[in-house]
Amino acid sequence: MILKPSRADVRIIAWAIGRVILGVGLIMLAPLFTSLVCSEWNVALDFLIGIAACVLFWLVTESTCRVERDLRWFHGLIVASAGWLTAIVFGAIPHYLSGHFKSFLDACFDLMSGYTTTGLFLLQDLDHCSHGLNMWRHLLTYAGGQGIIVIALTFLFAGTAGSFKIYVSEGKEEKLLPNVINTARAIWMISLSYLAVGSSLLWAALVREGMPAGRGFLHAVWLFMGAWSTGGFAPQSLNLLYYHSLTVELVTLVIFVIGSFNFALHYSVWTGDAKEIYRNVETRSFALTLMLSTFLLSLGLGKVGVFGSLMEFFRKGFYNLVSGHTTTGNSTIYSVSFYRDFGFLAMWAVILAMAVGASACSTGGGFKGLRMGILYRYFRGELRRLASPERAVVAEKIHHIRDIWLDDALVKGVFFVLLCYVITYFMGGMLGIAYGYEPSVAFFDAVSAGSNTGLSAGLTSPLMPAAGLSAGLTSPLMPAALKVYYIFAMWAGRLEFMSVIALLSFFGALARGRRGR
Repeated sequence: MILKPSRADVRIIAWAIGRVILGVGLIMLAPLFTSLVCSEWNVALDFLIGIAACVLFWLVTESTCRVERDLRWFHGLIVASAGWLTAIVFGAIPHYLSGHFKSFLDACFDLMSGYTTTGLFLLQDLDHCSHGLNMWRHLLTYAGGQGIIVIALTFLFAGTAGSFKIYVSEGKEEKLLPNVINTARAIWMISLSYLAVGSSLLWAALVREGMPAGRGFLHAVWLFMGAWSTGGFAPQSLNLLYYHSLTVELVTLVIFVIGSFNFALHYSVWTGDAKEIYRNVETRSFALTLMLSTFLLSLGLGKVGVFGSLMEFFRKGFYNLVSGHTTTGNSTIYSVSFYRDFGFLAMWAVILAMAVGASACSTGGGFKGLRMGILYRYFRGELRRLASPERAVVAEKIHHIRDIWLDDALVKGVFFVLLCYVITYFMGGMLGIAYGYEPSVAFFDAVSAGSNTGLSAGLTSPLMPAAGLSAGLTSPLMPAALKVYYIFAMWAGRLEFMSVIALLSFFGALARGRRGR
């Protein structure tokens, strides 16, 4: 029998979501300050309205939904999934008021893309955005990389057992420190330290290229936020191609590779265990899949005869492959080049790299290197078991911060998540094909959305007719159904499905469950 959630359950979930939305309002203070400094008065008003809406929602939930009990597991799952959906609605208010979006749906699309560190965008006339709006879009992807739940935990929740349940529900599993609040703060300490160093390097590179110091500082901070969070946002519509700078490309490459690593790995290195870098199953898995996809990319590009020199291959081929593998989305080519220039094999090398993605408990998305390592060890164990005597005990383990022995429950969980990702990618690709897009283009953007990457082959486009349409078919803009599906894919992929399934089950229980005695 399915039990209907009690009124107390609904109240504590709403109260926690109110805290999350207050966190969104606090983040808006930074673009508000930027707008005031730059004398962008209308933009400042947009953010004041957004902040007021967030604070009002928090006050209502704080005064009407507070209960004297801690959150349980299913509460944490619902807070994570529903909190993200609620956050995009409130976060989209300044976006929509800016006048850079054709609809509120487009504004919500960009918010979900930012929060999930995806990087696909539907914003109109990006090259003439205000400084305040640009600060907001990059700050939300930087914050989303850490996790909006992590933000709330850092400042707005007490260190209870329920806090850990919300933290885990956002797709993170490792605690860097025994207390989950201190873990959240440690994640921010790591990110802010890299922000200072990475932005300084990018600022120096941009000033060296001739950009004025003030503008260069803002671009440096924004580029770092987009790269570190593996979000891929940039202040110009051409992304990294706008700068035509090898130095900027090299610095961002290092930033998003480091940013794609597990926060627990960062913490291990910071606390003196540098050997964890090459012992960890995720770094080994990343190196192996990167070499394989680079080989496929080389074959594909060699077959079509583009990017003939080694430097051209590195800047226009390898850079974009690594950007896809880390699920970043920074690009040094026009989006339609993936379809028009790369050829089938090279394009699918990037698709496979995006599908695999980065590390668990990082800013990146995708299936994750940890699960790839678990699957490899599992299949190796099965082969060893077949070749061993009948009574032999064959056990496999991986090293991920500590040694972890594989058991049936762990492997089944990995297969389940893999199946969810594959279904999400497949359904998105088939929906794109149904709207008339070429299969490679449809699957490229579908995998990019589901893996939170942000590279596009031209389907996701704010202005011009989308690329890759089958002969005889036209489409003035990205179809609304694809926008909605991509929002779902970005959300589900970032939360790794469990919280999403819990939310759907929660609504089902509200509608059909029976009251417990």
